Amino acid sequence: MFGAALKGSAPRIFLAGPLAARRGAFEPTEAGIMANPFQFLQQVRAEATKVVWPTRRETLITTAMVMLMAVFASVFFLVVDESLRIVVSLALGIGRGG
Repeated sequence: MFGAALKGSAPRIFLAGPLAARRGAFEPTEAGIMANPFQFLQQVRAEATKVVWPTRRETLITTAMVMLMAVFASVFFLVVDESLRIVVSLALGIGRGG
């Protein structure tokens, strides 16, 4: 039922705003290759300049938080693992009778 509506045609992506004017560079040809690679690379470069990189301080704080969380997770799982080991050994020790 739904497959018949899409049969023979690929779904279209509707563009709005600034991308609508540049639509031609993103339209693939019959073989699936971009029509104008030079224009595409220019647009990629323009978008890459909009990337906001974190400052050195933000990077250090984020790295420290990740390491701290890894240590906390390690300690947590160590405690849980040892607790379960003790509970299982007690349960198996009771069944042996001594």
